Amino acid sequence: MDAINQQATDRTPRVLFDPQAGRFEMSGESYPEDAASFFGPIMEQLSAFVAEDQGPALHVALEMAYFNSSSAKALMNMFQMLEDAAERGREITVDWYYQAGDDTMEEFGEDFSEDFECAEFRLNERDDASTSI
Repeated sequence: MDAINQQATDRTPRVLFDPQAGRFEMSGESYPEDAASFFGPIMEQLSAFVAEDQGPALHVALEMAYFNSSSAKALMNMFQMLEDAAERGREITVDWYYQAGDDTMEEFGEDFSEDFECAEFRLNERDDASTSI
């Protein structure tokens, strides 16, 4: 399984996935012209990783500044896949970071967290915009 190291662009977030360390990170803005082609390869890698019955724990860290509706759908699909893996016994932790005062991203995190029962979902407020995941 290959690692992913995609730098942010004007329309897509930074994405890092280290399967050896069990770490996935996404940060920035997400409004790609074709969300399916952007998120498709990422979802394939994550799906293959969590499909392994006895694989390592996965820590997911997300700090989104903005995302459009097609990116929101992709995030919901990713979260459902992670929750399904946790239901099968995989250790999954999701950290949702948002900047202090960003009520929109805080509310999205709260909404997403409601769909998690088996995976751990933590909301993390940041006070300093220069700090990143």
